[in-house]
Amino acid sequence: MTGLRVILGVAGASGAALGLSVARQLAELGAEIDLVTSAAAARTLAEECGGDAWDTLQAMVSRSHAIDDIGASIASGSVPVSGMIVAPCSMRSLAAIANSLDDNLLIRAAGVQLKERRRLVLLTREAPLTLAHLRNMISATEMGAVIAPPVPAFYLKPRSVTDIVDQIAARAIDLLAISAPVAGQWGAGPET
Repeated sequence: MTGLRVILGVAGASGAALGLSVARQLAELGAEIDLVTSAAAARTLAEECGGDAWDTLQAMVSRSHAIDDIGASIASGSVPVSGMIVAPCSMRSLAAIANSLDDNLLIRAAGVQLKERRRLVLLTREAPLTLAHLRNMISATEMGAVIAPPVPAFYLKPRSVTDIVDQIAARAIDLLAISAPVAGQWGAGPET
């Protein structure tokens, strides 16, 4: 084990493949992964990634926490973690994080990252954006979160949707600054 421990939140927004890719790539780095998912995440995983996606995700993580388990270890700042990625991050989750609602474990864990000045990367997923969405993004950013909408890096000339998803997930991991960069870089050409 590398000593890395990362929280992965998966909200119910479209883009469930992002959560799967983040989990896979974190596991490949040897990170311990604490998973917390919203109530809608399992449904979105099944609809977008197939019926076995939930089991696939569960198999890649070290610990899985129930959304209503506010007493889980990741709800406390005394538990050292390297940061948190929410992939995808729904607008509901963004709003709760931006307003410190802490009404479930996903939101509480994100709030803990902010109060402890740890990295929190939110792959916010919605389009078009309302003024409320934009204001919540500003609030979360002002508190220290990194807002990273899952925008493809077309300059890398992706060959498939999987290439796009994996690049976005890798970029989110790079934003945690827990390892050497894993995402494709400008000028490097297509990934092999």
